[in-house]
Amino acid sequence: MAQHSVIQTQNLTKKYGGVVALQDLNLEVHRGEVFGYLGPNGAGKTTTIRTLLDLIRPTSGTATILGLDSRRDSVKIHAQVGFLPSEMTLYHNMTGRQYVRFIERARGVACMQEAEQLAERLDYDLNRSLEGLSTGNRRKMGLITALMHRPPLLILDEPTSGLDPLMQQTFNEYIRQIQAEGRTVFLSSHNLPEVEALCDRVGILREGKLVAVETIHALASLRFRWFILEFEQPIEVEQFRALSNVTALETNPENTRLRIQVSGAIDPVIKLAAHYPLHDLSVEHPSLEETFLEFYGSNHKHDSHTQKEVRA
Repeated sequence: MAQHSVIQTQNLTKKYGGVVALQDLNLEVHRGEVFGYLGPNGAGKTTTIRTLLDLIRPTSGTATILGLDSRRDSVKIHAQVGFLPSEMTLYHNMTGRQYVRFIERARGVACMQEAEQLAERLDYDLNRSLEGLSTGNRRKMGLITALMHRPPLLILDEPTSGLDPLMQQTFNEYIRQIQAEGRTVFLSSHNLPEVEALCDRVGILREGKLVAVETIHALASLRFRWFILEFEQPIEVEQFRALSNVTALETNPENTRLRIQVSGAIDPVIKLAAHYPLHDLSVEHPSLEETFLEFYGSNHKHDSHTQKEVRA
């Protein structure tokens, strides 16, 4: 393993019978970075994490975490990793404080003071029962127990699922603090804005295969948007089609409504639209899944030279 690598896999594969959940994963995560692991639901993100942490065994291939073999040294690894699963099981007969004590004893590390500070930042009451918690509060409890022993590596699976926007912002601030301390974060998500806000690099997983590893800047340059423009009179559609950053265009029969896919700067589109009486303008941002379909091997790519009809 390279000296600066915290996670490294070699041809890591997991099969369930004839179903390949993860295929020949070769991945390296550097010390001190926030690495985003992206993919639609069912892409294999959780399978990767469970295999890295030896919660399930790979069919073939190897993985090292913090220089340790993921299978042979799994107990040592778990002591140095803060893990937040996508779905948590909590003991309903405990309060949050009792659960922290339970985790403390299991790890052999006293961290109640840190847990209390995290609970304050996340606006969570450690004295309340774990029974009947909302999704957001379950997430908060999971984050507290994953972070409270200040591990050198965090592996977080959909960490902000169920959190309100304010708590998502608090989480983002804490992750930036962790990175400033030189610690490493492996963040699995299908929330592209969250990943764009936090990550240095991203690995993109699709159907169990790692299809790209990009810097966040490169990923942002791949983003596209749909602009819906409604005009008060027919317009010259070909003028919009000729713009270099317009990658697809749809129009109604009257040429008064355009749906335009734009990649990169929007300035040329706005300037051209200003030449016509414009009734309305709206923007549609693609989901992560649509981004994958557009840029990583989909058979559903839009043909930028084909005019489609849309109904007003």
